[in-house]
Amino acid sequence: MTVSDIYGTNSSTAEELAGLLADRLDVTFTERESDYLGVYFLATLADTTRLQIQPNAIPGDDEEDDLYDDEHPDVSALVLVTSRTAAEPLSDELSAVGGLTRLRSTRN
Repeated sequence: MTVSDIYGTNSSTAEELAGLLADRLDVTFTERESDYLGVYFLATLADTTRLQIQPNAIPGDDEEDDLYDDEHPDVSALVLVTSRTAAEPLSDELSAVGGLTRLRSTRN
């Protein structure tokens, strides 16, 4: 089973959020860049939980930005969490961050 959670905020940029969560969770985020996502930040925890922080606005093909999560156009930065099992302690930590809200959770 894989658990995916998406959190969002409009009070921080992806870079600011990466710095805040790095301190709070004691993890190191690596800055990455892709043609599809633009600049994003990635960390993998000891239990293989993956944390990806990215802007909601991603580069579009027509020189205009598209929204990664178009259901939440007011959200400027996203945290995508992927883990093998439900990570409740991590969810509690993320939910305690001011302005960060769980937008969606799926289990496959």
